[in-house]
Amino acid sequence: MRRLAGALLLVASLCGAAAEPPNRVDINLVLAVDSSSSVDGEEFALQMEGIAHAFRDPALIAAIEGGTHHAIAVTLIEWSNAAWQRENIGWTVIRDTASAQAFADQVEVAPRLIYGGATSISGALRFALNRLAAAASPAERTVIDVSGDGSNNQGAPVADARRAALAAGTTINGLAIVNEEPDLEAYYRSQVIGGPGAFALAARDYEDFAHAILRKLLREIEAVPVAQAPRTGAMAPARS
Repeated sequence: MRRLAGALLLVASLCGAAAEPPNRVDINLVLAVDSSSSVDGEEFALQMEGIAHAFRDPALIAAIEGGTHHAIAVTLIEWSNAAWQRENIGWTVIRDTASAQAFADQVEVAPRLIYGGATSISGALRFALNRLAAAASPAERTVIDVSGDGSNNQGAPVADARRAALAAGTTINGLAIVNEEPDLEAYYRSQVIGGPGAFALAARDYEDFAHAILRKLLREIEAVPVAQAPRTGAMAPARS
């Protein structure tokens, strides 16, 4: 009888282990990088170097480790035309200095997959939603972090894709690179961003991108979880 009981307990424990969901993370984050014709090779490299630099920053690593689940999951996509989007780096869980630096190393050497094309922010948002649906880790929050240097000029209206993201409970944040369109930050604020705690920041140019993306990532990762956020959806104070 004891052997039978022990065997039953072992089977039950194995079944329970198999049924456990993947480790939960604080945020599933899509980094959507502009690869349209307005972005030359040097400017694309500055975007990737800026992201890599951010994930090596001790403040960002501390923000990740300080979350409820002490981990985030990130994927990086490129976008341009309405039908031109590519996942450059697949879903990666980051929970400490080693995993953050490994992701940064991967970003720094990643090849450009899209060269040229128009600027379809709506296409980028829809592709980002598809990637969020494919994330392996359940998350407290889902965020699309879209950066670019132009307004939507091809494909469906941004409003349609924005509504789809909001309906899915996803927040859209924006980083407007304003070297070509001085009013782009205002456009992002009125037409692109949305969801709990959504915000937009501006980079003066691609040289300023590294500083701006670090500020942006810190705000995204340190955001108050939706379940605990004030009714206004306000975020925790940003770092300067």
